[in-house]
Amino acid sequence: MDRKTYLAKNTDIKRTWHLIDASGRVLGRLATEAADKLRGKGKPIYTPSVDCGDFVVVTNASKVVLTGKKLEQKFAFHFLGHPGSDRHTPYSVIMEKNPEKAVVLAVKGMLPKNKLASRQIKRLKIYRNSAHPHAAQFASTGSGAK
Repeated sequence: MDRKTYLAKNTDIKRTWHLIDASGRVLGRLATEAADKLRGKGKPIYTPSVDCGDFVVVTNASKVVLTGKKLEQKFAFHFLGHPGSDRHTPYSVIMEKNPEKAVVLAVKGMLPKNKLASRQIKRLKIYRNSAHPHAAQFASTGSGAK
């Protein structure tokens, strides 16, 4: 038997646009779906070492849901590089001031920790409400809201 491993090439990759409405969706489940589409895991040509993912537009980020007591107990950590400069921001503050950041942090945590992730996260577009400037991409590709 002649079994060959398939490796996606740049000419084979066709990027489509996906629209995800975050209204009432749980943050982790939304982030999993977005990360899978950014990586291209639903495609038959998926190759882990090749960037074959799609564009993802997330709307209504301010309406995303955190389950349990995560608004009070979960913190976003940021370290500036100096002793004593670490910042712990509760998700209640993040969701109030910048809900887009909460979605970015969740999706970024589900992407691989390598050079591909920086390319994949650039294809993630997040908007606080339902208005977004990418209507032309959805009209041309035919992919609709999910």
